[in-house]
Amino acid sequence: MAKVLPDQHGVQDLGPATAANYQRSLNAARRVYARADADDKKAISGMISDCEYVIEWLSTGRRPGNKRGVERLAAYQREKLVDPLRMQAFVSNAKAGSPSNLSDWERFQIEDALSRLSERERECYVMAHGECFSFGEIANMLGLSKGSVEEYVERAQKKISEDLQTSLFLVPPE
Repeated sequence: MAKVLPDQHGVQDLGPATAANYQRSLNAARRVYARADADDKKAISGMISDCEYVIEWLSTGRRPGNKRGVERLAAYQREKLVDPLRMQAFVSNAKAGSPSNLSDWERFQIEDALSRLSERERECYVMAHGECFSFGEIANMLGLSKGSVEEYVERAQKKISEDLQTSLFLVPPE
């Protein structure tokens, strides 16, 4: 392996971004930190911290500080209460009066779940999940705050998840 010499400004090219090359940079930064004056130590300690962060990320393959990787999502991140396509088909069928790809049983299940919600919860839930509006758009249309819309949708989801007895309406986690 060829030794890399510093250029006229003391800058070295250590090659591609690998954990070993970052380890060399970290060791060099620690040597410089030991000889630096108080003014330079703050900047060099930031470099050391950055190198340690990158080394951990490259060696583990995960972002440092995360408790779990993306392959192990929490239950609330995996779970979908309602198949979005079924909900959208339900809403489009209700608007146009046209036949949809939903069976009568699936339509009954959705109507039954929505009947347990208050009028405002139902309105916000259908707009969010059936018509795919953002909470901000729903808030503007209904004259509510974005936080209120979020609260209504969360309450509706909680009621639906507590009351559902059948698995046809649920979407299994991927």
